[in-house]
Amino acid sequence: MPESIDPPEDGETEPVRLPEAALESIEASVRKLLDQAADQARQLDSLASAPPPTDSPFGAFGLPGFAGLPPQPTPPEPRPILELGGEEYEDELDALSDWVDDFLVRAYGAEVTTAAPWCEQWQEHADVVAWLHALWLAYQQHKDPEAGLSGLFVWHRDFLSHAMATVRAAGGPLSACMTDPDRPAHRLLPGPPPSSRTTTETAESEENDKPSQGAG
Repeated sequence: MPESIDPPEDGETEPVRLPEAALESIEASVRKLLDQAADQARQLDSLASAPPPTDSPFGAFGLPGFAGLPPQPTPPEPRPILELGGEEYEDELDALSDWVDDFLVRAYGAEVTTAAPWCEQWQEHADVVAWLHALWLAYQQHKDPEAGLSGLFVWHRDFLSHAMATVRAAGGPLSACMTDPDRPAHRLLPGPPPSSRTTTETAESEENDKPSQGAG
């Protein structure tokens, strides 16, 4: 058994003395722990003060993205083509025309007949432009890898068949255009007039805008 250490008679305990090498090692360890704690505190302050980046997949949960990853570009919000104007509309129509002429008509353009008319100037039909533009946007969405292996099947089933049947219906917007592939034709059918309520309000507004005729 180890020998017991008897306390001194005056009741005071003598201080424990460690070798200088042990003291230096302990001091170095303490300094290292203090430096680590300071670094962690600075990191926590930085995370708490900086808002999460908008391109972070965890932004909705208040968490930052992975460091070192390049920021992901925000995809543009799709807008109906008829809401565009000027050069923006023309650029979108050019891109749509390329897709329709180079892909859609080549792959799905059935024979032109009275039951399935077409128009080589379909860009002049606003409703046809709107239908084909919506079909194009849906195509871009469903061919994306995130749509899964069945994405294009869904596009064929839910979008392509319905849109083409509407655009090329016998009584549809192109019914007065080309019904024979050897006889190109283009005609814009007149749309319905404004409702009687709108016509009345317009007439009343014009009547109120007229200057009053008083005595000179």
